[in-house]
Amino acid sequence: MSAGVEANLKILNETVREEALELQSALHEVRKVIVGQGALLERLLATLLCRGHILVEGVPGLAKTLAVRTLGEVLELPFARIQFTPDLLPADLIGTMVYQQKTGDFVARKGPVFTSLLLADEINRAPAKVQSALLEAMQERQVTLGDATYPLPEPFLVFATQNPIEQEGTYPLPEAQVDRFLFKTKVAYPSEGEERGILDRMLSGQVPAVARVLDRAAVLRLQRRTLEVHLDERIRDYMVTLVRATRTPAAVGLGEAAHLVAFGASPRATLAFSQAARAMAFLAGRGFVIPEDVKAIAHDVLRHRIILTYEAEAENVTTDQFIDRLLERVEVP
Repeated sequence: MSAGVEANLKILNETVREEALELQSALHEVRKVIVGQGALLERLLATLLCRGHILVEGVPGLAKTLAVRTLGEVLELPFARIQFTPDLLPADLIGTMVYQQKTGDFVARKGPVFTSLLLADEINRAPAKVQSALLEAMQERQVTLGDATYPLPEPFLVFATQNPIEQEGTYPLPEAQVDRFLFKTKVAYPSEGEERGILDRMLSGQVPAVARVLDRAAVLRLQRRTLEVHLDERIRDYMVTLVRATRTPAAVGLGEAAHLVAFGASPRATLAFSQAARAMAFLAGRGFVIPEDVKAIAHDVLRHRIILTYEAEAENVTTDQFIDRLLERVEVP
């Protein structure tokens, strides 16, 4: 590494360390309201930095909605919540064209998707037409109403919650849509201490007030800075090897697990790794990515992009267990 490049990295590292404190301040405000759920809050901020979307799986009552709403307050970003149900229509999500009798024209009435933080609650309870409408908003960041196309505000983040698929009245999401989510994060029950803290806070009757730490312009600035985080060549090779190993496990010495995978992760997973690893480094106050950043988000990036076989189900092998094997076998730079 040349002296000039090393000096630039040092300056970038100092800048990132200072700006990461802004995000830590925002996280501190959110934690005034949310007890525990540290991994969820970290993934939520990483998703925001990457201009991505996040799918969260967990049972009701784990403060998922409250976390997104509180983050919107702290970052001074518009927030909207949509309860997905089997009778939901695309117009309920994106809006529709309304006829104005006085003028004889059709006017666009925008739906709740025109916001910055969109909570799609129980997304796997909605029909396919609604999923298709949401897919355009997620991928293209725009909505088509009639003959016109309307851009969505920046930043725009979809925070979708999903009930475990074995619960009644749920439907598997289309693979094309699932792949658009940067992360799929699983939310577990709180620990005993955290649950006692939740109870004490609710019984006190006091709702903590949160301060508005950042605004829209600051969030956009931090998103641009995240793109500057240094990604070393060896880290890039490590991410590519991990993703390709999901398709051909034998290439990394996991030939005995090849029958467990029907379809591996697509190149979109490699891009997601690069974005998410930079965001994790940024949150840690570093201007460069280390292997631990990649390993920290490997399950969230890969678990919804790998389709296992019936043999894997018969052997009670989960996607997370398969990813564990990959992380153990692939050499860390």
